Amino acid sequence: MDDLLELSAAIIESGDVDKPFNRITNELTEVADGLAVVESFSHSVVVDSGDGLVAFDASHVNTGAAVVEAIGGWRSDPVRQLIYTHGHADHVGGSVHFDAAYGDMNVVGHENVEQRFDRYRDTNAWNVLINARQFGGVRGDFEMGDADEPDFIPKHTLAPTHVVGDHDTIEIGDRTIELHHARGETDDHLWGWMPNEKWLFAGDFVIWNFPNAGNPQKVQRYPIEWAAALRDMASRRPEILLPAHGLPVGGADRIEEMLTTIASTLEKLASDVITMMNAGEVLDTIIHSVRVDPAMLAKPYLRPLYDEPEFVIRNIWRQFGGWWDGAPSRLKPSPDAALAAEIAHLAGGAHRLAQRASELADESDFRMASHLADLAAWAAPDDRSVHGTRAEVYRARRQAETSLMAKGIFAGAMRESAAVADEADGESPTQRQ
Repeated sequence: MDDLLELSAAIIESGDVDKPFNRITNELTEVADGLAVVESFSHSVVVDSGDGLVAFDASHVNTGAAVVEAIGGWRSDPVRQLIYTHGHADHVGGSVHFDAAYGDMNVVGHENVEQRFDRYRDTNAWNVLINARQFGGVRGDFEMGDADEPDFIPKHTLAPTHVVGDHDTIEIGDRTIELHHARGETDDHLWGWMPNEKWLFAGDFVIWNFPNAGNPQKVQRYPIEWAAALRDMASRRPEILLPAHGLPVGGADRIEEMLTTIASTLEKLASDVITMMNAGEVLDTIIHSVRVDPAMLAKPYLRPLYDEPEFVIRNIWRQFGGWWDGAPSRLKPSPDAALAAEIAHLAGGAHRLAQRASELADESDFRMASHLADLAAWAAPDDRSVHGTRAEVYRARRQAETSLMAKGIFAGAMRESAAVADEADGESPTQRQ
């Protein structure tokens, strides 16, 4: 069994990103006396209080049973406190399995968690759709979009019975757990602090990837407040950091550097965007001007393999500037199909646009190739040849991307056009997907 603290120290100190550090094994590892991590989707971090167990997060509904089994192999005591760091499905869905195994638990969550659950239920089909797209190739593993009428969160997901506002303290057994609210990836996020042990439960404020502060298909994120929360955590000089994704980290100096580096990266990005907004620049200029130092993106815990800085820039704009991007023609635009038909007419037809898109993709100019491929497909929505070209453009673009979110969206476009290109007589694209 790996020593997770030694493994994370070696990765951070060496910068070696070939070692696995964001794992879904459903195996439990004790990282300190009375402290264990089940590496899953997401992790469940468990504390032995001396009077029952405390679990931070329940993992996803499809991994929750394995997480509960792993905890039972470590301690026979029941989980008495289940603390949600936030209400995302991969943190709360497994609560149905905790409920089956342990019954009467105190379920702790921020006051906005219940509102999140209501929103998910009101927009269930939308959330199933966007998560199937976001997670692309793993949609089958987590049943995102494959069932006839899937539930984004299970009907019997446990709601909080102990609601936290700005902060709270829980005393259980011989343990004291402080809970602090801060907005970051979500508006319902809690992070935990055990002052006597100096253990920090960071939830998704640390994910061993570039912060998920941009996500193009999800609601508002809060990068500035995210950074402030990280600095608050760092000021306490934690000796063990326990994220909900990725490896736990040991050592006060190492943890402080990690937290403040992530915070500084978010602060610099936000500052650069706001400076350009104050100068009157439009979103297009900002997106193609603001950059994160490549040295930061090379750090093992800041690589843009899930979210990426360009998406965070858009979220900063959305938070402070609204939905309009500053181009007058896009305030009240023509329908995409109408604009595409006019451009196709000027260019000599949709096939000419598709041909040029293919040429640009061969030159690795995927941004422009995608524009032309979309225009061609919108102008000729039933043309199999045009859609075949569009599918190939997005297949190549997907392979060139680093972040899971970009890969997922471009794979969705590829599948969309492939369904039209391969459509059998009498069969709709929807039936083919």
